[in-house]
Amino acid sequence: MMQSRVMSLVEAIANVVVGYSVAVLTQILIFPLFGLHTTLVQNLTMGAVFTLGSIARSFSLRRLFERIRIHRKHGRAQMDDRRTRGRHRTSVH
Repeated sequence: MMQSRVMSLVEAIANVVVGYSVAVLTQILIFPLFGLHTTLVQNLTMGAVFTLGSIARSFSLRRLFERIRIHRKHGRAQMDDRRTRGRHRTSVH
């Protein structure tokens, strides 16, 4: 069963919100362990930059895999076409 467009949108928004939250929380917890001390505003800004990068990466990969899927589907259709044409040929002796 396919996911509806609305549910796809809800999933995408949830993914971005969770990713942003994880990025900011991770920075707040991990940066001090490496001697990096940032303000909340800096963490929120960096989280936003990381989130935009993540969205761009995710979109690019999704489009790449869609292109691969279409290419494979098109290739299979051509192979099926060749097989079908081969069956309909009659040899003349």
